[in-house]
Amino acid sequence: MNILLLCNKSPYPPSEGGPMAMNSIITGLIGKGHKVKVMAFNSDKYSVNPDSIPSKYKEDTRIEFVDIVLKVNPTDAFKNLFTGESYHVQRFVSEEFSSRLVEVLKKEEFDIVQLEMVYMAPYIDIIRKHSRAEIVLRAHNLEHQIWERIAKKTRFFAKRWYINHLARTLKSYELSVINKVDGIAAITNRDASFFRRVTSKPVIDVPFGVDIDMFEYNNKVKKIPDFYHIGSMNWMPNEEAVKWLLDNVWDKVVEREPEAKLYLAGRNMPQWLVKTDKHNVFVVGEVEDSHKFVSEHDVAVVPLLSGGGMRIKIIESMALGKTVISTMVGAEGIQYKEFENIIIADNADQMIEAMCRIMQDRDNAERIGANARRLIEDVYDNDKIINRLVIFYHELLSNKEITTLN
Repeated sequence: MNILLLCNKSPYPPSEGGPMAMNSIITGLIGKGHKVKVMAFNSDKYSVNPDSIPSKYKEDTRIEFVDIVLKVNPTDAFKNLFTGESYHVQRFVSEEFSSRLVEVLKKEEFDIVQLEMVYMAPYIDIIRKHSRAEIVLRAHNLEHQIWERIAKKTRFFAKRWYINHLARTLKSYELSVINKVDGIAAITNRDASFFRRVTSKPVIDVPFGVDIDMFEYNNKVKKIPDFYHIGSMNWMPNEEAVKWLLDNVWDKVVEREPEAKLYLAGRNMPQWLVKTDKHNVFVVGEVEDSHKFVSEHDVAVVPLLSGGGMRIKIIESMALGKTVISTMVGAEGIQYKEFENIIIADNADQMIEAMCRIMQDRDNAERIGANARRLIEDVYDNDKIINRLVIFYHELLSNKEITTLN
């Protein structure tokens, strides 16, 4: 098959959740012998130097970029209040991207055009006009749900009102878009169930998968286990989660376990965090090799209070044999068994207790890490996941042929 992927950001380097999810599909499809082309936005929010991308990756993906500015424009945001359109989505409308997409579709025939996230849906009409390809929406999250959850946690009335407005318009757009595509590939079974309730379109859950051979298994825990969090801090739920952890949990952990240490990694660390004076909190910032960073530490802490989809960093930590302590929101979409391959702590008291207890029980940490690795091998092997996605593609194409004959 010949597959075109439209991406809201570059899939390379795969250094944070969205790009990692895109890249796993791209490399998996190429590995199965399919022809792939990638068109992606290169923005001020997630900027990539095209010259830094390996030549082999460029050759395999034929990747090309269109520059875009995603910084919030206060005037446009205010005007948007009176349009009923989703400001989140409108920021991704680009004449340059539209023009280049038309050129690509006229030059080449594709079997599948996959929209990576709902933000690429404004280009559906162009695809329909210039291509006979089946259109698949790959839903990384229920985007509106993320903003609904953020709104609930926002105390300032005016800000909460505006975030609720963003959530309402985004939800309206998401619900309208799903009936314009030919199929939906959700990243979690939970999200797939939502889509099945609101549309008759074919739906499949395609989780994030890993090449298990790329993850060197090591569940050995240091004599005094340490904690880590890794995630991009320009994603609001991550910043919210780390702030909650430091404000409500960490001091009490240190009171009980003075040798406890917490390492924070990720791009775009906010100044308030860089300047933190919390005891034994080490702000590492962006790391060159996330696998190396995770391997050097013991227990992942993922205290998400909002967000959606699947936390890819949890999957990677599990693949490396690490124990993960997470809220239910953080672990959403993962087929876990509590206390077997993950620890769930849904409030401050539970998080404090879980972190202190795991420091005193290295054997349990190693046991949970070993079980986590087995879960990834059984369920999240990318080779198996790509096979399911390709079958889904073929079913869409077969249904199209049957419809055409009728």
